[in-house]
Parts: sequence; structure tokens; C-alpha cells
Amino acid sequence: MAERFGSPREADGFGVSQVKSGARGSVSLVAQVRERLRSDILGGQYAPGDRLPSEIELTETHGVSRTVIREAVTGLRYDGLVEVRQGAGIFVLNAKIPAPSSSRPDTARISSDLEVLEVRTPLEIEAAGLAALRRSPAQEEAIFDCHAQVLRCIEANESIREADLALHMAIAAATNNPLFIEFLRAHSASAIPQSKIVAGNEAADQTAYRRLIHKEHQAVVVAISDGDEKGARAAMQDHLRGSQIRYRDLLRDLRGLNAHA
Repeated sequence: MAERFGSPREADGFGVSQVKSGARGSVSLVAQVRERLRSDILGGQYAPGDRLPSEIELTETHGVSRTVIREAVTGLRYDGLVEVRQGAGIFVLNAKIPAPSSSRPDTARISSDLEVLEVRTPLEIEAAGLAALRRSPAQEEAIFDCHAQVLRCIEANESIREADLALHMAIAAATNNPLFIEFLRAHSASAIPQSKIVAGNEAADQTAYRRLIHKEHQAVVVAISDGDEKGARAAMQDHLRGSQIRYRDLLRDLRGLNAHA
């Protein structure tokens, strides 16, 4: 079991105790395999419509466990590169490399993100409460690992979007109700809209925003670990309602509306 949170790892209060070294290695292997497969797909080794090798073949090729392969494939699904057809295998989609986006957020996209956040909020509040009641030890440790990965991304000055989504997926999985997972999968493109919801491009602002998200996540994770249904619901509500407020503030800024004018 991973160590409990709350050790004085960072003076700013955003730290989380390190998970066991084996878990860190597993996360690294998943990232490596995912990147290799992603490169093969985008490089044309697998064309749209092609079926990837079976799980067993991939484990032999990459020298990893089936769990690592499954998690790497899940990541490729989030990227929109593959789809899994029950009983048929893993098939490559018509993947397109997204064009570079402007540093100025798109107001239409933000509105769509707000709609998804509004729908997510009651569902994920319920998911957090159920996860606190139903999580298995393995699921609890998976939540720890995903939360630790968010911090690693922050410390490496990388986007937390993928790690953020993985954490919410781990919480949804801990409900042991597959419909929560299906909802997040269906809306994965918008479920974690943007990892930077601050005006401008200042690195300090971006890091501060990411640490705020990490702190909100930690409250959810600790409550789930403690089996605190009420606390988990309240923490998830604070997190998602806070996200809505931050998005609406950004939308007003982009349209020239100053709340303090």
C-alpha cells in the first residue's frame, strides 16, 4: 500500500508522500510503451483501420506485463489514436496530429468545456462518495499513483491534463460502477478541458494554477482513502465548482468584462 499523505515533503503544503518505487516504475513503463506505439501509429507503421498486435504479442514485443499494455492502450484511446472493439482487437483510427493552437484560448471551446463541467459535477461528486465506500486496496493504490503522477508533471513543468484525467478515471473505476468510467471515456476530449486556466503566458501563474488543482485533488484522494464518503463528496464538489468559477472568470476576461470595474 502506498504511504499516507501529509508528510512534510514540501513546505508549501502541496506535497504528497512518494509511492513505492515499483509503482513509479510501472508508470514509467506505461509512458514508454504508449509513446512507442504512438510513434509507430503517427509514423505510418500502422495505417488507419489496421489492427494492432494482440495483447500477448505486445507484451512479448515490449517485454512488459499485460497490465502495462492495457494502460498504454487506454492512453492511446484518450489521444483518439485507437479504438478497442470487443472480441476483435485494437484498431487504429484516422489519427491527425493537431495543428498548433494559439496561446489565446478559444472562447467557443471554453463554453463547451463549461457545459461538460456542469454535467460532470453531480456525477463525479457521486463517484467520489461511492469510491470512498467501495474502493478496493488495489484501486486505492491506483488513485495514489495517479495523484503522484500529477505532482511529477508539475515538478517537470509538463502539462497535467493527461495525469489529471487518469486520476479522475481511477476514482471513477473505484466506484465499481462501469457507467462512471464510460461517461468519462465518452467525454475524454473535454473532460479535462485545459491544464492552464490563467490569462497570459507567465510560467509562475501556470505553475500556481497546477498546484492549486493538485491541492484540490489531494483533499479528494485523502477523503477516499479514509473511507470518508461525506468528505469525498464535499472535496470533489469544491474542486469541480472551483473549476467552473475559474473558467467563467477566464471567459469574462477574454470578452473584456472586468468583475472589479
